[in-house]
Amino acid sequence: MALKIAKRSDISPFIVMDVMRSANAREATGKDVLHLEVGQPSTPAPKPVIEAAKLALDNQLLGYTDSLGILLLRQRLSDYYKAYYNLLIPDDRIVITTGSSGAFILSFLSVFEHGDKVGVTSPGYPAYKNILRALGVEVIEIQVNADTAFQLSTEVLSNIKVSLDGLIIASPSNPTGSMLSNASLEAICSWCDAQKVRLISDEIYHGITFQRKANTALCYNQNAIIVNSFSKYFSMTGWRLGWMVVPENLTRPVERLAQNFFISPPTLSQLAAVSIFDCVDELDTNVDRYARNRSILLTELPKAGFKKIAPSDGAFYLYADVSSLTCDSEAFCAKILAETGVAMTPGVDFDDRFGRNFVRFSYAGATTDIIEASKRLVQSYLHASRR
Repeated sequence: MALKIAKRSDISPFIVMDVMRSANAREATGKDVLHLEVGQPSTPAPKPVIEAAKLALDNQLLGYTDSLGILLLRQRLSDYYKAYYNLLIPDDRIVITTGSSGAFILSFLSVFEHGDKVGVTSPGYPAYKNILRALGVEVIEIQVNADTAFQLSTEVLSNIKVSLDGLIIASPSNPTGSMLSNASLEAICSWCDAQKVRLISDEIYHGITFQRKANTALCYNQNAIIVNSFSKYFSMTGWRLGWMVVPENLTRPVERLAQNFFISPPTLSQLAAVSIFDCVDELDTNVDRYARNRSILLTELPKAGFKKIAPSDGAFYLYADVSSLTCDSEAFCAKILAETGVAMTPGVDFDDRFGRNFVRFSYAGATTDIIEASKRLVQSYLHASRR
């Protein structure tokens, strides 16, 4: 008789990782792939970060650090909040984590009990609901659509029939790239305070915006938990480093959890990341490339049949309605990969209900790849239209 497997593991896969595995398998056979499926910058970490890592490898033991992270990195982040948001955030409220994934686990464990109800938007980043469900938290999916630019509003929140214990927001969001206005963000923060709902704000795409700067929920709600990452704007994806900003009374509870779950964040990554704040000009050049890539796709994708695209104000994603092309986005993406070598993510990863009608494109890659992918998609669509 087989030994049991815990029910908490019976959650949905992170489908973008499955797509990436299929794309890698194609590459292993010698065929090319244009990676528009995964939200990973094609640029490496800036040179000062790499040099700092080399220096640390040569001169440091690289043992454990404090579970909250090295003080110098937390101080640099405190300075960054002052420079970028004009907010004074003491370094003792900043927690360095093993990627934003580690921050979500610590956030959820520190403020939600088994059976609590937490609101997440649909479409939205799938790991929110999958982690919450694995922890025994009840996920309340809040459907958003093109009518609200795929973002929440207090009107939508007021129509929820259950009492929430928590709410997760993201601006810019994944998969759409849409953003909350400052007024909407402030209203949601005030609503959470009034309703005694714990707010968790995913801000990992801050820095990657095209018309206006994203504001942090900390401007409007000091009880909010902020999750951010060195992966996206800071171009350090594989270094697995993120951070949280927590209310003062949560620092010790989070520290106890971090001590037992993770011991400490990756030491080498922390030492290297101290230099990242001196690289803003290079990082902003990356954002300029994302803007060019976005412009190319917005021009070319309609020629390939992707005519209804959600507003993309930030991050590096486009979310396209493909209901005129397919009723099975997963099979559609597999077919496109097989026929053109262009990898993209089916909407079912982000929305259980309507995701079969959507796909997500990432434009974090090289501009040459975006141009070639657009060309192949247009050719494939024109060829199919002639059949």
